[in-house]
Amino acid sequence: MPAEGVPLGEFALLDVDRRRRTGVPEVVFGEGKVPEQIFALLAALRARDPEAPALATRCPADVLDGAAARFPGDAVHTDQLAGTVAVGALPPARGHVLVVTAGTTDLKVARECAATLAVLGVRADVLADVGVAGLGRLLSRLDDLRAAECVVVVAGMDGALPSVVAGLISAPVIGVPTSVGYGVAAGGLAAAASMLASCSPGLVVVNIDNGFGAAAHAAKIIHAVHR
Repeated sequence: MPAEGVPLGEFALLDVDRRRRTGVPEVVFGEGKVPEQIFALLAALRARDPEAPALATRCPADVLDGAAARFPGDAVHTDQLAGTVAVGALPPARGHVLVVTAGTTDLKVARECAATLAVLGVRADVLADVGVAGLGRLLSRLDDLRAAECVVVVAGMDGALPSVVAGLISAPVIGVPTSVGYGVAAGGLAAAASMLASCSPGLVVVNIDNGFGAAAHAAKIIHAVHR
């Protein structure tokens, strides 16, 4: 494929070689795009790579509600909470990633992560609301944590949960700070700083609210294990 990308109208250059190059395909970031652009990008990605589903994240409600009608010949998977649309049959799932949230409010980001992992061919389960304010909830699920090959931990407020999890298990842990919290939480900056300053060795941290980025990293870990 041409390195400079495939033009789509006057608003996009599709990087249709990205899956081969990096293992993670180009994904449509829906925020800031009008529905017609999102649908056009999804259709173009499907046409260029018909063996794999096309994914859009951060989609507005009219895209989530209208996707099935726009792609009548394809399987369409939408997650209203996550804001994701996947067009095309999902690949067989390999490995096991556990996506953990500190609170219920973190579920939007966690579900974006899980939906992305499904598109990338990785099994993902979500364990919600086991934050450090009630640590017994987490400790009662240690067997589940230790059974996973990778754990993504999504937390706002003080962002303490990923450090705790990373201190309890041997699998890779990816921290996702969220923009959940009062005042000095500063839209997720406090959680991000806490995770980056963790004393639990080996904790990897992605950007605030970036469930997609966490999924991409977790999928690379799983695909490296299950070559």
